[in-house]
Amino acid sequence: MARAFVADGEQLVAIMDEDERAVVTGLCRQVMDLVAPASVPTKGEPADPFEAIVAGLGDLATDTEDGAAGLEVPDRAFGLDHDRDPALDRLFPTGNREDEQEAAEFRRFTEQGLRQRKHQGLVTTVRTLETAEEDRWVVTRPQAPAVLVALTDIRLVMGERLGLRTDEDSTRLEELIETLDADDPAVFALSVYDFLTWLQESLTQALMGEDEQ
Repeated sequence: MARAFVADGEQLVAIMDEDERAVVTGLCRQVMDLVAPASVPTKGEPADPFEAIVAGLGDLATDTEDGAAGLEVPDRAFGLDHDRDPALDRLFPTGNREDEQEAAEFRRFTEQGLRQRKHQGLVTTVRTLETAEEDRWVVTRPQAPAVLVALTDIRLVMGERLGLRTDEDSTRLEELIETLDADDPAVFALSVYDFLTWLQESLTQALMGEDEQ
């Protein structure tokens, strides 16, 4: 069972088993593909089981007359639609919601740089996960800001896929989850989202010297 980040000198250490690290690593790689700037070529990766699970969330739209208790859940998996995937607008908010041309210009001048920084932060996170020993996920204090941003980016993409855009959406999804079988993909997806939220909060607290007791 995972244990929260705690400060150990200049290191912040969480305990996560191999399966837990594999899930986070897989999500990092999928978001890396989504945000990769033109100058960073992406290589084909083996299909990740979680990708299929997230793709299956589109089936929730037919579960009720209102479509997943009123939620609009896209049926795309991570990184499969690079033609302005809606998740990109969560990661790179427009600079001007009133003027589309000005927003496009703002995006043209700023987005590639942001993509590079986000991509590098995800790379850093993957490296720390892949070098874990004895289930110890070690993040140095200098690495922590990049890892926090990476976890935020993964949660933003998952939130878009799950249709979590407001507090009301979250409440409706929680209510829907209670009606589903424990082995339903949506139940697993939301548990992973909650796990990432806990990890992010844990890392923030450890970085600020407020380790969980």
